Amino acid sequence: MAAPSDSRIRETIDELLDARRDGATICPSEAARALRPEGDWRGLMDDVRRVAADETAAGRLEIRQHGERVQPGAKGPIRLARP
Repeated sequence: MAAPSDSRIRETIDELLDARRDGATICPSEAARALRPEGDWRGLMDDVRRVAADETAAGRLEIRQHGERVQPGAKGPIRLARP
């Protein structure tokens, strides 16, 4: 199964955040599961994290860990939020 495009990953992250209250976060795995509900969503995690890093660099997204903003590439569980 082909990986979704970066633009589709961005759209999915945006859709999930739009569905939440202001200030809420999502787990990158939520985006991966939404993109591939019947397949190997774990295989999309690197792509979702890469797109999230690009969006963070562009100022459109924040990557958080334990409620604090962290740099792209942070190890361990992260959450995605609007800045």
